[in-house]
Amino acid sequence: MRHFSRRNFLLAASSALAAPRLWARPVFAVHPFTLGVASGAPLPDGVVLWTRLAPDPLNGGGLPPAAIEVRWEIARDEGCRDIVRRGKARAEPQHAHSVHVEVDGLAPARWYWYRFMAGDAVSATGRTRTAPAAGAAVDRLRFAFASCQQYEQGFYAAHRHMAAEDLDLVVFLGDYIYESSWGSRHVRKHEGPEPYTLEQYRNRYARYKSDADLQRSHAAFPWLVTWDDHEVDNDYANDRSEDLDPDFLVRRAAAYRAYWEHMPLRRGALPNGPHMQLYGRHDFGGLARFHVLDGRQYRDHQVCPRLGRGGSNVVDDLKCPSRLEPQRTLLGLDQEYWLHAGLSTSRARWNIVAQQLLMAQTDRKPGPERQFWSDGWDGYPAARARLLQAVAERRPANPLVIGGDVHFSCVADLKVDFDDPKSPVVATEFCGTSITSQGPLQSRLDALRPDNPHVRFANSERRGYAVLELTEKRCLAQLRAIDSEKAVDSPIATLAAFVVEDGRPGAETA
Repeated sequence: MRHFSRRNFLLAASSALAAPRLWARPVFAVHPFTLGVASGAPLPDGVVLWTRLAPDPLNGGGLPPAAIEVRWEIARDEGCRDIVRRGKARAEPQHAHSVHVEVDGLAPARWYWYRFMAGDAVSATGRTRTAPAAGAAVDRLRFAFASCQQYEQGFYAAHRHMAAEDLDLVVFLGDYIYESSWGSRHVRKHEGPEPYTLEQYRNRYARYKSDADLQRSHAAFPWLVTWDDHEVDNDYANDRSEDLDPDFLVRRAAAYRAYWEHMPLRRGALPNGPHMQLYGRHDFGGLARFHVLDGRQYRDHQVCPRLGRGGSNVVDDLKCPSRLEPQRTLLGLDQEYWLHAGLSTSRARWNIVAQQLLMAQTDRKPGPERQFWSDGWDGYPAARARLLQAVAERRPANPLVIGGDVHFSCVADLKVDFDDPKSPVVATEFCGTSITSQGPLQSRLDALRPDNPHVRFANSERRGYAVLELTEKRCLAQLRAIDSEKAVDSPIATLAAFVVEDGRPGAETA
């Protein structure tokens, strides 16, 4: 509260019994827009605008428990002189004084600039873009996708470079925060211990979102977002945590609430306790449809865990027969049916399945014996086969799978049966490296290549993100990599580039 003016503190005390309290003209002793601005979930006529008032971001936000009036405006120009829409929103204490404005009435396929005001304070100006009109012809869509940004393990030079790219959109595929401290050669530290409560998760998001390069990336483009495990707890599956916490759903509810509070998500995604509707479809004219998935909330528990533990394990193929049970699901049956229906009805030229993991089968033991990691799609091979069989049968145009989580860049052919060399390629996978999180040894990946011939490329040595450029005739994928995540000003280069031609699944070197 020391960051709020004394006058407003006295107003709060004098009106403690009034409900609801709304401060239309607050006076801040410290600038409240410390976490930047963001936009997301673009439609042809609108977009979500986000910010959060937090003058003391690492200590609960620093504001009294009352609503604050926030004004917003969106303009056709960067100087915000040609205003097209403006309004007011309430930054509510129960939502950590975050603001989610769902703007409508905008023109399709054009850039806008936006900002927020509270009292005399003005936020940074962000830039966003609406989606093209439904079914409209689109010459080009250029987007980046990224994941896995462990704060302690590196600086966000990748985000600084991403903000300077010529993009229409960013897709973030999970592990936006890390609940745990791990890895080597830390360059900075989290603000506190591992989070379990709502306030602790809010502080962890504030730690990450206070980074200037991450703020630049958010302010430059609209984002589509989904989560993986570290937004809650490493390797959690549905209602089970890694350490079998009996109160895990209480923790999950706090983590889900903090996630919504800090992402540019619509009001319809507001969690109900430990439940949150996150997966959804996003169309960009007639060129692309994004099927954004939730691979954590509805999945079956991992098979054959370590003794007394939940979460992942590397299991021998013949010693864990439950891995092959046909009813096992990673997405949950409702989400599976929803995805299959969306692929069947899509008229888009490119269908992007945006999810968290490496989908291609990955035998992790060189030689004739086989081992698989139970937390990824290899722990749910029947569910993967159902999805790829649906792709093969329903034939959506140009299916692309994008993923993250594994901390290395990977390009792979996707097949219904990875063990049959004659099984046709039905989709193309691009799995991105991490923003900062350390990857496996390159020598380990090289040793596994002979046992995984469907993998076209695998590199764990560099951090970064991927950029995909879609036209009617092809997809150009560039794997962008910084020299070192340990350097704030690290340069960036294209590590490798691949092309997928319209109507021909499988990537070829560009």
